[in-house]
Amino acid sequence: MRLHHPGELGESGINYAVLPEGYMEARKVVRIVAVLVAGAVALCHTYRTVSDEPAATPAYGPDVLHLKGLRDIEFGDTEQELLSRGQLHTEPAPTCGASLAGPPTVSPVFAEDRLVLLWASPPVRTPEGVTAGTPVDQVEAAYPAATRLTAPPGTYRYDGLLARQGDRAYLFLHDGRTVRKTVAGYADYARRLFDEGFGVC
Repeated sequence: MRLHHPGELGESGINYAVLPEGYMEARKVVRIVAVLVAGAVALCHTYRTVSDEPAATPAYGPDVLHLKGLRDIEFGDTEQELLSRGQLHTEPAPTCGASLAGPPTVSPVFAEDRLVLLWASPPVRTPEGVTAGTPVDQVEAAYPAATRLTAPPGTYRYDGLLARQGDRAYLFLHDGRTVRKTVAGYADYARRLFDEGFGVC
């Protein structure tokens, strides 16, 4: 470090002889604070950039029934929207009304012209791998918060497990050992299906 003699000008044109005592130490402190502030700003900017990015939507396979729907079919779609996209047969089935163009093991349920439920059979399954034939204990392990539903006596209906997430739900109808039917869609309609037989052909 070069020492400056009295009356000599420094590199910045400053006469160090006339500066108050402690000036150089103060300059060092200011520089250190400036570096720390710049680092904090950069860190905050990096954190904000990363945390503000929306979570990526999971990529599901073509045979995965999830709480938004299946493939390009989404709960809440109208019959006309599905027809225009070629996802609904133009001629309704003779017994159950509208039917999907594919896959053949999935059946839609509409209410007020909107898709509210999907029935599914293998190979279609939930993201956790549940489908008809899955043991009930595996279903309860995959959906530990699922509500157990008991069919009314004498109705010959299956018992159920209702795994609800927000306004959507999976309904697994089972015989006590394995899943017999898998349903997904709006939770209120899934519960109506179990309680009243809504949407059953």
